[in-house]
Amino acid sequence: MWTKFTRLILRNRAFNLVVIGLITIFMGWQGTKTKMSYEMARMLPDTDSTIIVYEKFLKEFGQDGSVIFVGIQDSLLFQLNRFNAWYDLTCQLRNLEGIEGVLSVTNIFYLKRNDSIKKFDFLSIAPEKPQTQAEVDSIKKQIDQLAFYDEFLFNDENKVSIMMITLDKDVLNTKNRIGLIYEIKDILDAYSETKNIKVHISGMPYIRTMTTKKIQDELILFVCFSVFVAALILYAFFRSKKTVLFIITIVLLSVIFMFGTMALLGYQITIYTAVLPPLLIIIGVENSIFLLNKYYSEFHSHQNKIKALSRMIRHIGLANLLTNATTAAGFAAFTITKNQTLVEFGILASINILAVYLFSLFLIPIIFSYLKSPKTSQYQYFEKGWIHNLLNKIIRVVSNRRNAVYVLTVIVLLIGGFGVAKLRTTGRMVDDISHKDRLYKDLVFFEKNFNGVMPFEIVIDTHKKKGILRTTTISKIQQLQDSLAEYTQFSKPLSIVEVLKFSKQAFYQGNKKYYTLPSHQELQFMLSYLPDIQEKSNIPIVNSFFDSEMQRTRVSVQMANVTTPEIDSIQKSLQPKIKHIFPSEEYDVTLTGSSLVFLEGTNYMVKNLLSSLLLALVIIAILMLITFSSFKMVLIALIPNLIPQLLTAALMGYAGISIKPSTILIFSIALGISVDNTIHFLSHYRLQLKYHNGNIKDSVIAALRETGYSMIYSAIVLFFGFGIFMLSSFGGIETIGYLVPFTLFIAMLSNLFLFPALLLSLDKWVTTKRFKETTVDVNIDDEDAIEAEKIISETIQK
Repeated sequence: MWTKFTRLILRNRAFNLVVIGLITIFMGWQGTKTKMSYEMARMLPDTDSTIIVYEKFLKEFGQDGSVIFVGIQDSLLFQLNRFNAWYDLTCQLRNLEGIEGVLSVTNIFYLKRNDSIKKFDFLSIAPEKPQTQAEVDSIKKQIDQLAFYDEFLFNDENKVSIMMITLDKDVLNTKNRIGLIYEIKDILDAYSETKNIKVHISGMPYIRTMTTKKIQDELILFVCFSVFVAALILYAFFRSKKTVLFIITIVLLSVIFMFGTMALLGYQITIYTAVLPPLLIIIGVENSIFLLNKYYSEFHSHQNKIKALSRMIRHIGLANLLTNATTAAGFAAFTITKNQTLVEFGILASINILAVYLFSLFLIPIIFSYLKSPKTSQYQYFEKGWIHNLLNKIIRVVSNRRNAVYVLTVIVLLIGGFGVAKLRTTGRMVDDISHKDRLYKDLVFFEKNFNGVMPFEIVIDTHKKKGILRTTTISKIQQLQDSLAEYTQFSKPLSIVEVLKFSKQAFYQGNKKYYTLPSHQELQFMLSYLPDIQEKSNIPIVNSFFDSEMQRTRVSVQMANVTTPEIDSIQKSLQPKIKHIFPSEEYDVTLTGSSLVFLEGTNYMVKNLLSSLLLALVIIAILMLITFSSFKMVLIALIPNLIPQLLTAALMGYAGISIKPSTILIFSIALGISVDNTIHFLSHYRLQLKYHNGNIKDSVIAALRETGYSMIYSAIVLFFGFGIFMLSSFGGIETIGYLVPFTLFIAMLSNLFLFPALLLSLDKWVTTKRFKETTVDVNIDDEDAIEAEKIISETIQK
């Protein structure tokens, strides 16, 4: 089959180039339609009960993560010029298109009892910009009496004040949000610079927008860095600018193809798919290294370019197919997670990894068939150089010191076992942002002064119309809020209870000591002063606290950016308290909000990613079994690829890196790539058995010497290629930059030392008769070379 494939590639060189060129142009055109994702990544499937409850909540009460928080720490805020500047800033932001409302100490309102019409008047604290310091002092005195806003809009102890900017829901999940957020940020930065006051910005819309922009910027940065690193290493290896240029061109074509595929499938760029372009560049370069090393090795042996190209396709084509198939399988396993983002990532990665394989398999032989024969400097590393000397030392160790290899392996595994025991599963809602980033520092500011900005919601269903206005229900909600106050992770709650307290205070002429729960008689009398339910959407103080029938209500708190185990602990400790306060036969109480969706999503993804990792391992084992026809050989072959996984987990345990969605990805990525060395070694070992008439030791040493160069070269490319991710400002991607190179480095050592040692020690037990059987016949190479020469000659003459 591979002889026919060689003829297909080389006989139709010009046609193949035209077809590849047309495909690239089409995919490049499609790629221009690729868009960034502006929605929050969904970690749970639509059928999950947590998502169903959350979607119902959003439909009933509106978006829970639509507020941008702006905070300043200014002890002089209530001086005339400072107050007016904050007042002007509030007005300027409120007038922006796409802003639903802005709330700050300059435009808060209060209730005033109007007995003439028996209604509350909703009055602004500052209907006009104050002109004198006395007016500001009066405003400050009035604000001090409004307990409703204390620890909600200001922290008087730390002299911190916040502004809450609510985005229009029609803008929230669209591209228009980007421009609006940056317009808000520019206005706030200008205020900060002009007034010399540090402005802190947070909230889910702002965090999502900034991370989306960072993804976009880093996508370009990593593509450029990966190309630069790959080019530098390739030139150091092959000493040819043309070789480097052609390989880089090939991998860039695969990136264009990837964006085209993304557009055709209707996918968008997310934090996961943004990793793919540099990943494809790295995999494409690795493919090229194995192909070129075989080409140069063959040419070094017999100085026949056409024969070398022919053998390169036939001998490496199958091995590269299997290595790319196993890598693609590792990513394709993500499709069982049922997480939309990861499913898209898995499908996109698996398709394009196979596309990279085809690009390299077709283009490298075609391009190098047009080039002149290699110079001596391009393949002299087979005779001398540091890699040549290193391989000689490795061969001596594998031949004579195998017991030392095994003892060292056992010691390392024991140390690794202790590290694995230290692993923990955890994550934070805002987890992948660097602690050095302004985003994270601003988040800490709000946690310190207001206990956080992450939404946590409690929905109470009374099962009765106007049930939330019953004094027993109101009393129970107050009990719930008292329980919430015991948790330092929660901010001050907002609910209908706070609205009624606010109303009672107004009913008693604004006296702060009456900011308490109304009695049954007070409540009945006060209700006539409140506006009709139909008017509620126009009054911010009561907006979104209850449904149209006043049967269901919400208690909203903001939560600190705590870990998933902490969220889980809070949820479990709250449940019995809620059941005690709200009997299940009378009330239905559900916990929801972005924080809990994130908790369930993290647990769901960790569980499913572990399953996908096991599935990938099974698929890889099956592919190897089909190819090499020996269960024993596959079993031994998996050992040097599982050890790096174990040691990576151990390193995470010792370093305190937790198990979470972004770190579990590392294992799947590394497994699919690390097994490449094993497959290439086995392919060459089986071929060498033919050359050496079944002599196992000679075949192992010959296979190690031949594949060792590619193993080391590809390991260097992969090490530095993945190492560029250390520059990322996202914790998860940054961790890939540390852990994947470590995993692949250990995999290289395992395949260079442990795997050959095991083959020699177990020799006849593992090298079965079925394994030795191969479709490659070493005696037909000369015939193929002659045929290939005729093909090339005929093509050139035409």
